[in-house]
Amino acid sequence: MPGSARGSGRDWGPDPGWRAALCALAWLLGLAWQMQLAWLWSAATHVGLAALGGLAGMVAWLLTGRVFGGMSRWTAWWQLGLTMLAAAALAAAMAGMRAQSRLDERLAPELEGLDLIVTGVVAGLPQRSASGLRFHFEVERVRWPAHDDGGRPPPKLPPLLALGWYQNHADEVALADPGAELRAGQRWRLPLRLKRPHGTLNPSGFDVELLWFEQGLGATGYVRELRGGRTGPADAGAEMLAEAVAHPVERLREAVRSAIWRQVADPRSAGVLAALAVGDQAAIEREDWDLFRRTGIAHLVSISGVHITMFAWAAAALAGRLWRLSSYLMLWLPAPTAGRWVGLALATSYAMLAGWGVPAQRTLIMLGVTGLLRSQGQRWPWLLVLLAAAVTVTLLDPWALLQAGFWLSFAAVGLLLLSEPASGRAVAIEVPVQGAWHQRLHGRSVGHLRDHLRGQVVATLGLAPLSLVFFQQLSVVGFAANLVAIPLVTLLITPLALFGVLLPGAWLLAAALVQALVWGLAWLASFPWAVYSAAAAPAWALACGLVGALLAVLQVPLALRWLALPLALPLLWPVVVRPPQGQFELLAADIGQGNALLVRTRSHLLVYDAGPQYTVDVDAGQRVLLPMLQARGERRIDMLVLSHRDIDHVGGAASLLAGIPISALSSSLETGHSLLNQAAQLGVAQRRCDAGQHWSWDGVGFEVLHPTSAEHRTATKPNALSCVLRVIDAQGRSALLTGDIEAPQEAALVLRQGAALNSTVLLVPHHGSRTSSTSEFIDAVHPGTAVVQSGYRNRYGHPAPDVLVRYSVRGIEVVRNDRCGAWLWQDGIGHCTRDLRRRYWHWTESGNAQAAVGAKVAK
Repeated sequence: MPGSARGSGRDWGPDPGWRAALCALAWLLGLAWQMQLAWLWSAATHVGLAALGGLAGMVAWLLTGRVFGGMSRWTAWWQLGLTMLAAAALAAAMAGMRAQSRLDERLAPELEGLDLIVTGVVAGLPQRSASGLRFHFEVERVRWPAHDDGGRPPPKLPPLLALGWYQNHADEVALADPGAELRAGQRWRLPLRLKRPHGTLNPSGFDVELLWFEQGLGATGYVRELRGGRTGPADAGAEMLAEAVAHPVERLREAVRSAIWRQVADPRSAGVLAALAVGDQAAIEREDWDLFRRTGIAHLVSISGVHITMFAWAAAALAGRLWRLSSYLMLWLPAPTAGRWVGLALATSYAMLAGWGVPAQRTLIMLGVTGLLRSQGQRWPWLLVLLAAAVTVTLLDPWALLQAGFWLSFAAVGLLLLSEPASGRAVAIEVPVQGAWHQRLHGRSVGHLRDHLRGQVVATLGLAPLSLVFFQQLSVVGFAANLVAIPLVTLLITPLALFGVLLPGAWLLAAALVQALVWGLAWLASFPWAVYSAAAAPAWALACGLVGALLAVLQVPLALRWLALPLALPLLWPVVVRPPQGQFELLAADIGQGNALLVRTRSHLLVYDAGPQYTVDVDAGQRVLLPMLQARGERRIDMLVLSHRDIDHVGGAASLLAGIPISALSSSLETGHSLLNQAAQLGVAQRRCDAGQHWSWDGVGFEVLHPTSAEHRTATKPNALSCVLRVIDAQGRSALLTGDIEAPQEAALVLRQGAALNSTVLLVPHHGSRTSSTSEFIDAVHPGTAVVQSGYRNRYGHPAPDVLVRYSVRGIEVVRNDRCGAWLWQDGIGHCTRDLRRRYWHWTESGNAQAAVGAKVAK
């Protein structure tokens, strides 16, 4: 793809290959620009962008007419610039219009929390866990319950919902057997309560609202039983109306998954086989995902380009061999061509069976493009094929551009092809792979080993920066693990998982191989240096790291390759900014209903409470706090304070104890509590929190104000034992962390401390419950900012409206995690994560992005 001028001397500019590549890049940049918007543009702006793109494209097309007579230098470049402008503008307009359509479909705010009777179809595989079911539901009809109808017209709901059907849901009557017969493609009538898509939002944390938006989910909710007021059998509860009415592919996926679970007794192996056969990644247990990530093989247990390519190659080889058996067919179409298209068709079927993920889409598009070009006797450069696949994927799903899998998938293929010697690149593009195993099967064993080692070196070095960017960790043992895991998973376990659909006994052999693989991975992961973690790095460090990775794998002079190491250092060891001596920063994590705060001084970290346990197998420690600590570059916790035993305060503590070194634990937990036993086994120093304890870290003072020794003996409820901690810096700025104390404990504190309670920041007691935040207590503390850690639309109604009024009339700023996201207080200034990370798909108080931006402008 040369970049020089072509033709007689009157044709200027890059050749058609470079033009196409630059226009594809402009399309992707247009999408990236649109997805950085905090608020969605108006419909008129989107129409204007589309018109601009169309006009620029038309002018470029008119200029193209001059190609046959030759173009001047400036005309050629103007034509290219206009074409790129058209691509970028059309991409942004397309994404904006589709985004507005999805936002318009979201649940209306006035329908949140109301009882509704919804008829629809189960879409996709229901995901089972110890706490119940999660599934997507396509809405067909909706009405009010019979006792609440009142002649009102039926409400309008989003076309697709994300629902939970839970056992013993804490907010509702226990459902006897939730979803025992729930399967994909069934039609059900369900009593539901819904809310707008709202998730936790933390610095560097996973954006679940983006995931819901990308999937087209306009509301979340749960199945419930109606209490009282039932007037007819139609409101008797959930009822299946019809079996197998839609989604035949999803029904097939579920049938295969169920067959695997029946055939394979070991849940760990069954989960991995289900993930490889039908793309059900949720079937893999959490501990196994942790193991696969630590050893760097998580990409192998997802349906990736390796699996799709291997399947396409095997299907093409078999189809071509069978095709040659018929002389009639050979005369009609050559066997290589027939095998190529049959393999592509069967690989497409496999990709659909496996859930149609982005890596599968990317690989199929590349296989299709290269197959079409080969059939026509043409070959495109590898970069153009990659960009064509990227554009096609983003046409189907613009927000795939924001997925880590999108970048890892394309980067892996691009690096392998880019690092090929020049003579090998045209061959390598025929079937794009991450390791090109099918090409190696036809060479000598030495060649196989050489190519395998080279592929692993390129993948390890080239993808390291992206692994650090997306996950803040890098598997040190990943190179060794992948040397064995790639051939084992791609050549044996995955084919056996698919062959088991025809011969179920094959699953037993595949399960035995999975068990052997897991045993070997566990041994590798047992080394203390198995994983390298780094703090989240700034954009400039990312850019340096990516350039360094390219230099490490490209066919460039050795002198240039040595530059890779210094370029990678800012990404491997990013500079972590800590508070200066005598100051502290406070981070109130967004963890839903519960408490979890980080207090960071110059060289020490205190964590106050560990957030809730969301379900039987998921908690705030594992889901929110550990990733946050890793992204912040925290290597240990100097002190973990557990205010009291309530599950919304200690639910994530077990994960913290298991996941990060902790020097000391201070709590009001009773002797024999399981968390104290776990801490003792890990050698964590323990003490009971008692009023009067105090210490100093880096010029910052810490003092426990409650409970006293007498209160430890006389308290009758856990809330009364909440550890109250005051933190004060050298400038006199302070924070008062209160747990779930209630009015009697507040009165005792005012009596003992008086004006000494005065603090800059107050963690509102008991999440803003009516049993706390008395006027006398608020007056004594007199904070500038009051922080409420409570869940969105929580069942307790926290914070209570009358409590908010008490703070408001005193001119105290109230910060709520459910509206602010995580709140970071540093240098005396507070920052809301929802303001810093705001994107148009995020929840807004008004429920409409356009209304929200209008209100913001009005202010």
